[in-house]
Amino acid sequence: MRRIFRQSSVALIVFVFSLILAGVGACGQSASSTALQAAPTQTPKMAEQVFKNIQVLKGVPADQVIPAMQFIAASLGVECEFCHVRNAFEKDDKDEKVTARKMMQMMFTANKETFEGKREVTCYTCHRGSTDPVGTPVIFESEPKPATEVAAVPSENLPKADQLIDKYVETLGGKDAILKITSRVEKGTLIAGEMKAPVDVYAKAPDRRIAIVHMPGGDSSTAFDGHVGWLSAPGRPAREMSAAETDNVRMDAELFFATDLKQLFHSFRVRSQEKINDRDAYVVFAFNEGKPPVKLYFDAQSGLLVRLMRYVDTPLGSNPTQIDFADYRDAGGVKVPYRWTIARPSGRFTIQIEELHQNVPVDDSKFVMPPPPPVAAGQKSP
Repeated sequence: MRRIFRQSSVALIVFVFSLILAGVGACGQSASSTALQAAPTQTPKMAEQVFKNIQVLKGVPADQVIPAMQFIAASLGVECEFCHVRNAFEKDDKDEKVTARKMMQMMFTANKETFEGKREVTCYTCHRGSTDPVGTPVIFESEPKPATEVAAVPSENLPKADQLIDKYVETLGGKDAILKITSRVEKGTLIAGEMKAPVDVYAKAPDRRIAIVHMPGGDSSTAFDGHVGWLSAPGRPAREMSAAETDNVRMDAELFFATDLKQLFHSFRVRSQEKINDRDAYVVFAFNEGKPPVKLYFDAQSGLLVRLMRYVDTPLGSNPTQIDFADYRDAGGVKVPYRWTIARPSGRFTIQIEELHQNVPVDDSKFVMPPPPPVAAGQKSP
């Protein structure tokens, strides 16, 4: 998963779909005042009720299993087949899978007995992107480069979170202008390494959005229909997102992120000032109870949001997603980023918008999840 920019259309399909599976939308620019409140759901099924041959993760909600596997893949720098048999994930034919179970049990025990149940040790603590943890200090071939220093800013000299958010709203064009936007249609190009693919993004107030990547093997979509998120990929039936995935795509799905920020999170804290592309940016931590904080980076001069960091919690650790926004342009009286780069441990891609239209008709059917394909006679439904 870490080195997937191969010279083939298959690599692009695998890469984009792996990021879509992680609940990554194409733009972390928006959410309504209710966007981060999870909708009522039925009692979640446990891992052992959905997946075959679950041993270590028994009692874990089923929708956390895939994010946990993604965390392992990112921590070791591997793909699924490193531990699993392709198309037969329940089999124990590979020694690596047996070892992985032992390592998870070791991690749980260490945290329970040494850190009072807090998750201080994860797969990444030792592996750091390698299948073989380094147990011996490394002798470098040359003098190590000194770490880049970040100028410390006394907390009393940092602006307040309210001031940064208010400046962000005004820089975009002001609350009144933002709230006049009822829909947005964007057409552009997804760039992953040397591979490129057309992408269309449709958004409609208050909380619907779909991003469609037109790949050689077919279209890949990630969407939020106002109630649930769903995904589709070439050769695969569309499926609803897990709760963790939905939390992320819900944040992407609306047009009023800036104006509703103060309602989206119960508290904010300005922690520091950092360099983003050689420009100073204030780092604001946005908190909601029971969830990892979201980090917002506001350009110190322009006031624009230039980076957003968010995390999906899993039983093994947190999967990070970084979204960088750039190329802000005026579109109908509101500044909109025409370029955003989404990065995760598995890789990164950039979407560059070439065409954007505000307040154009978008049919509600655009956001509806396609029905599953019909089951042929004599076949069992999946």
